[in-house]
Amino acid sequence: MKYTTGEVGRVIVARFEDGDDVLKGIIQLAKDEKIKAGVFHCVGGLKGGRFVVGPKTDQMPPEPEWRQLTESHETFGFGTIFWRGDEPRVHFHGAYGKFDSVKVGCLRESSETFMVLEVVIIELKGISASREFDPVSKMVLLKL
Repeated sequence: MKYTTGEVGRVIVARFEDGDDVLKGIIQLAKDEKIKAGVFHCVGGLKGGRFVVGPKTDQMPPEPEWRQLTESHETFGFGTIFWRGDEPRVHFHGAYGKFDSVKVGCLRESSETFMVLEVVIIELKGISASREFDPVSKMVLLKL
Protein backbone atom coordinates (compact mmCIF):
# COMPACT_ATOMS: atom_id res chain seq x y z
CA MET A 1 0.00 0.00 0.00
CA LYS A 2 1.08 3.54 -0.75
CA TYR A 3 -0.63 6.62 0.61
CA THR A 4 -0.39 10.37 0.97
CA THR A 5 -2.16 12.95 3.11
CA GLY A 6 -3.74 16.27 2.31
CA GLU A 7 -6.56 18.59 3.27
CA VAL A 8 -10.07 19.34 2.11
CA GLY A 9 -10.34 22.33 -0.21
CA ARG A 10 -13.46 23.71 -1.88
CA VAL A 11 -16.79 21.91 -2.06
CA ILE A 12 -18.67 22.22 -5.34
CA VAL A 13 -22.31 21.25 -5.87
CA ALA A 14 -23.48 20.66 -9.44
CA ARG A 15 -26.87 19.80 -10.89
CA PHE A 16 -26.91 17.88 -14.18
CA GLU A 17 -30.06 18.30 -16.26
CA ASP A 18 -31.92 15.74 -18.37
CA GLY A 19 -29.70 14.58 -21.23
CA ASP A 20 -26.43 15.97 -19.81
CA ASP A 21 -23.33 13.76 -20.07
CA VAL A 22 -22.21 13.39 -16.46
CA LEU A 23 -18.66 12.14 -17.06
CA LYS A 24 -17.88 14.86 -19.60
CA GLY A 25 -19.45 17.44 -17.30
CA ILE A 26 -17.34 16.45 -14.29
CA ILE A 27 -14.20 16.52 -16.45
CA GLN A 28 -15.09 19.98 -17.75
CA LEU A 29 -15.85 21.20 -14.24
CA ALA A 30 -12.45 19.90 -13.03
CA LYS A 31 -10.77 21.81 -15.89
CA ASP A 32 -12.72 25.02 -15.33
CA GLU A 33 -12.15 25.00 -11.55
CA LYS A 34 -8.59 23.63 -11.77
CA ILE A 35 -9.36 20.71 -9.46
CA LYS A 36 -6.14 18.65 -9.53
CA ALA A 37 -7.37 16.06 -7.01
CA GLY A 38 -10.85 15.39 -5.74
CA VAL A 39 -13.60 12.98 -4.81
CA PHE A 40 -17.26 13.17 -5.70
CA HIS A 41 -20.62 11.67 -4.82
CA CYS A 42 -23.53 11.33 -7.25
CA VAL A 43 -27.23 10.79 -6.67
CA GLY A 44 -30.06 10.97 -9.19
CA GLY A 45 -30.92 9.27 -12.44
CA LEU A 46 -29.23 8.01 -15.59
CA LYS A 47 -30.99 6.88 -18.75
CA GLY A 48 -27.94 5.92 -20.77
CA GLY A 49 -24.40 4.81 -20.23
CA ARG A 50 -21.83 2.06 -20.64
CA PHE A 51 -20.17 0.53 -17.62
CA VAL A 52 -17.82 -2.31 -16.77
CA VAL A 53 -19.04 -5.03 -14.38
CA GLY A 54 -15.66 -6.70 -13.96
CA PRO A 55 -13.00 -8.47 -15.94
CA LYS A 56 -14.00 -11.54 -17.96
CA THR A 57 -11.21 -13.48 -16.19
CA ASP A 58 -8.61 -12.71 -13.54
CA GLN A 59 -5.76 -12.64 -16.07
CA MET A 60 -3.66 -9.58 -16.85
CA PRO A 61 -4.27 -7.44 -18.68
CA PRO A 62 -7.97 -7.66 -17.79
CA GLU A 63 -10.57 -7.84 -20.56
CA PRO A 64 -13.59 -5.78 -19.45
CA GLU A 65 -17.13 -7.14 -19.40
CA TRP A 66 -19.49 -4.34 -20.49
CA ARG A 67 -23.13 -3.55 -19.73
CA GLN A 68 -25.40 -0.83 -21.15
CA LEU A 69 -28.06 1.38 -19.59
CA THR A 70 -30.81 1.95 -22.16
CA GLU A 71 -33.58 3.38 -19.98
CA SER A 72 -33.97 5.36 -16.76
CA HIS A 73 -32.26 4.01 -13.62
CA GLU A 74 -31.89 5.36 -10.12
CA THR A 75 -28.19 6.02 -9.59
CA PHE A 76 -25.77 6.70 -6.81
CA GLY A 77 -22.04 6.34 -6.58
CA PHE A 78 -18.61 7.59 -5.70
CA GLY A 79 -15.69 8.71 -7.83
CA THR A 80 -12.26 10.28 -7.91
CA ILE A 81 -10.61 12.96 -10.03
CA PHE A 82 -6.87 12.91 -10.74
CA TRP A 83 -5.04 14.21 -13.79
CA ARG A 84 -3.10 12.42 -16.51
CA GLY A 85 -0.88 15.00 -18.16
CA ASP A 86 -3.03 18.00 -19.08
CA GLU A 87 -6.40 16.26 -18.67
CA PRO A 88 -8.48 15.32 -15.64
CA ARG A 89 -9.43 11.63 -15.50
CA VAL A 90 -12.53 10.45 -13.65
CA HIS A 91 -12.93 7.04 -12.02
CA PHE A 92 -16.56 6.39 -11.01
CA HIS A 93 -18.27 3.32 -9.56
CA GLY A 94 -22.01 3.39 -9.17
CA ALA A 95 -25.15 1.39 -8.60
CA TYR A 96 -27.90 1.59 -11.23
CA GLY A 97 -31.34 0.33 -10.22
CA LYS A 98 -34.68 -0.11 -11.97
CA PHE A 99 -37.52 -1.81 -10.08
CA ASP A 100 -36.01 -4.98 -8.54
CA SER A 101 -32.93 -5.06 -10.78
CA VAL A 102 -29.69 -3.48 -9.58
CA LYS A 103 -26.47 -3.28 -11.57
CA VAL A 104 -23.12 -2.13 -10.17
CA GLY A 105 -20.07 -1.11 -12.13
CA CYS A 106 -17.51 1.37 -13.39
CA LEU A 107 -19.15 3.95 -15.66
CA ARG A 108 -16.67 4.61 -18.46
CA GLU A 109 -18.49 5.68 -21.59
CA SER A 110 -21.50 7.84 -22.33
CA SER A 111 -23.45 8.85 -19.26
CA GLU A 112 -26.80 10.47 -20.01
CA THR A 113 -28.71 12.04 -17.13
CA PHE A 114 -32.36 11.19 -16.57
CA MET A 115 -34.24 14.20 -15.18
CA VAL A 116 -31.62 15.32 -12.67
CA LEU A 117 -28.36 14.08 -11.15
CA GLU A 118 -26.70 15.87 -8.25
CA VAL A 119 -22.93 15.80 -7.85
CA VAL A 120 -20.97 16.99 -4.81
CA ILE A 121 -17.24 17.40 -5.51
CA ILE A 122 -14.77 17.72 -2.64
CA GLU A 123 -11.41 19.15 -3.68
CA LEU A 124 -8.33 17.57 -2.12
CA LYS A 125 -5.44 19.95 -1.45
CA GLY A 126 -1.81 18.97 -0.96
CA ILE A 127 -2.21 15.64 -2.78
CA SER A 128 0.40 15.02 -5.46
CA ALA A 129 -1.19 12.09 -7.26
CA SER A 130 -1.76 11.44 -10.94
CA ARG A 131 -2.96 8.76 -13.32
CA GLU A 132 -0.33 6.94 -15.35
CA PHE A 133 -0.35 4.09 -17.83
CA ASP A 134 0.44 0.75 -16.19
CA PRO A 135 2.10 -1.66 -18.66
CA VAL A 136 0.99 -4.80 -16.76
CA SER A 137 -2.74 -4.03 -16.63
CA LYS A 138 -2.68 -1.83 -19.75
CA MET A 139 -4.84 0.63 -17.80
CA VAL A 140 -4.36 4.19 -16.59
CA LEU A 141 -4.06 3.83 -12.81
CA LEU A 142 -3.54 6.06 -9.79
CA LYS A 143 0.11 6.85 -9.03
CA LEU A 144 1.17 8.30 -5.68
